[in-house]
Amino acid sequence: MNHQLQNILAHNTTPQRIISLVPSQTELLCDLGLEASIVGVTKFCVHPNFIRAKSSVIGGTKQIHIEKIRALKPDIILCNKEKNTKQIVEDCEAIAPVHISDIYNIEDSIILIKQYGIIFKKEHEALNIISDIEIELKEFENFVEKRVAYKTVYFIWKSPWMVVANNTFINSLMKLNKFDNYFKDKLRYPEIKLQKQEHVDLVLLSSEPYPFKKRHIVELKVFYPNAKIYLVDGEMFSWYGSRLAKAIKYFKSLHESL
Repeated sequence: MNHQLQNILAHNTTPQRIISLVPSQTELLCDLGLEASIVGVTKFCVHPNFIRAKSSVIGGTKQIHIEKIRALKPDIILCNKEKNTKQIVEDCEAIAPVHISDIYNIEDSIILIKQYGIIFKKEHEALNIISDIEIELKEFENFVEKRVAYKTVYFIWKSPWMVVANNTFINSLMKLNKFDNYFKDKLRYPEIKLQKQEHVDLVLLSSEPYPFKKRHIVELKVFYPNAKIYLVDGEMFSWYGSRLAKAIKYFKSLHESL
C-alpha cells in the first residue's frame, strides 16, 4: 500500500473521486456500491457494462492519458502491480495517492476487498462479498476433492504461443480446480514452442487477452492428441475481487462438462 494512502487512512478521509486502472477492481468498486464515485476507468472496464458511459475513459491498462487523469482531480487512483506499468504508477503518484494491489491467490483477493471496505467506508458491503466467496469456495473444495486431477496447459496468447505458469493468480485457481499446471516449473507467462505432448490431459484456451476460437482447438489437437481442449472464460480465471463467487460456480459447471 502506497505511503500516501496511509495518510488518507490516518486522517480518516474517505476518497470521493476514484479512478480505477484495473477492470476487475472497477467491478469490485461497483459491487461495493461505489459506482457514483468512479470518475475514471479504462477501456477494458467492461463490467458492469454501463460504467464506461458513466465515467471518463482514460486509456487502457498499459497506456493512459495522464492529462485526462489530472483533469478529473481524483482523490485516489487504484492500480495493480501486474496490470499497470511502473511508469504509470509513478505518473499517477504525482497526481493523487495511489493504491497498488498485488494479487496471487484468493487470500490476497480477500485482503484487497477488506482494504477497499476500510478505505471507502464500505466495511459491511465488503464483508458480504467475502462471505459469498467463502461459502462458494467451501462448497467447491468439497466438490472438487472427489474429482480427478488433470495435467493441464492454459493458453493466453498466440503468435507467439504463451501459457500460464507459476507465480500467477490464474495458476492458483488452476490448483483450486486440480488442474495440474504442465508449466508449473516456469514462471509467469512464458512463450513456448508447440511440441507434441501426449501426456497432457487438458488444454484450456482463454477468451482473454487473446480471443481464442473453435478453430484453434483443431490447430492444437495435433500437438495434444490425448487432451480434452476447451474454450474457457478468461475473466473467470483472472478477475479477482467480487467476480470470484461467480467464478467458483463457473468452475463447477466446467468440471461437470469435462
